[in-house]
Amino acid sequence: MLTTNPFDVSQDGDTLHEECGIFGISGAADAARLVALGLHALQHRGQEAAGITSFDGTEFHTHRAMGHVAGNFDREEVMVPLRGSVACGHVRYSTTGETALRNVQPLYADLASGGFAIAHNGNISNAMRLRRDLVRRGSIFQSTSDTETIIHLSPLPITVRSSTSSSTR
Repeated sequence: MLTTNPFDVSQDGDTLHEECGIFGISGAADAARLVALGLHALQHRGQEAAGITSFDGTEFHTHRAMGHVAGNFDREEVMVPLRGSVACGHVRYSTTGETALRNVQPLYADLASGGFAIAHNGNISNAMRLRRDLVRRGSIFQSTSDTETIIHLSPLPITVRSSTSSSTR
């Protein structure tokens, strides 16, 4: 697993190394368009890839792509399907997982209780151990991102989550 320390002064002096950017909007018409603007402002935090997931009250809509926000979210054929008054987005600077479309966030899953989208900034320190436990329990992972462990943990009953978490300490 690759990791970086945003405060590592050995890389190029005492500058901050920012990792990823997240932007969300709720209760605004065309929320995805506002998220795209927010991600554009956060582009310096991640230039590897970008993604937006919106919710229209019934369905989730997602577009994820490698590269910058501009060039991926500046076309009507991309933005029109991202309808809804709720949206979240992510610009990626990889610290874990490979550089591939399958790791671009927001990640999305259909659960028994409904859809679930997540954009996360940071590293989950025990992600590999959690992933092994979840795979043993039958989880099937679609990415190599540590963020996906959150999706697999969320539908589990609290007693199972607690035993998974405590068995990994």
